[in-house]
Amino acid sequence: MSTANVDLEKLSVFLCGVLRHRPEKIGLKLDKQGWVAIDELLARCNANGRALTREQLEQIVREDEKGRYGMTAYAIRCCQGHSTLQVALTFSKGVPPPRLYHGTSSKALPAILKEGLTPQRRHHVHLSADVETATAVGGRRKNAELVILNVDARGMLAAGHPFYISENNVWLADAVPARFLRV
Repeated sequence: MSTANVDLEKLSVFLCGVLRHRPEKIGLKLDKQGWVAIDELLARCNANGRALTREQLEQIVREDEKGRYGMTAYAIRCCQGHSTLQVALTFSKGVPPPRLYHGTSSKALPAILKEGLTPQRRHHVHLSADVETATAVGGRRKNAELVILNVDARGMLAAGHPFYISENNVWLADAVPARFLRV
């Protein structure tokens, strides 16, 4: 099947779903760092009605604007954003820029300003180093106006809150207390 005849965006969404949240949906077993053999991923996708070739997989990884995937010659994973208990990624601690950003919906804003940002079903809160990235990520929120939150990363760090950096340069925090957020 030609790559041109396949909706690679839908396949990418599907891959993120199984590599981050529901590997058991197609019978995958990820290691603790989220890696799975490419041959196993392709076989499990195809056995579960998602025709996927190595060429298509490589194109998805190569063209992914957010750099979600890590890939070697033999294995693939998502770099962060996991909710599955199969994965317990370790990240390097880092010193973020003084300000980070988080895109969210206006519907969620009252609760966030009261309770802060929490990882929800994920392992960490994802933060962006610039407004443009936060806008792109937050712009996918549906049924509400986009709001960009300013995170006082310098203040959080001074208060003892650690930050981590993923291999695709997403800043991660265990949580962001409300006192460090501004609209």
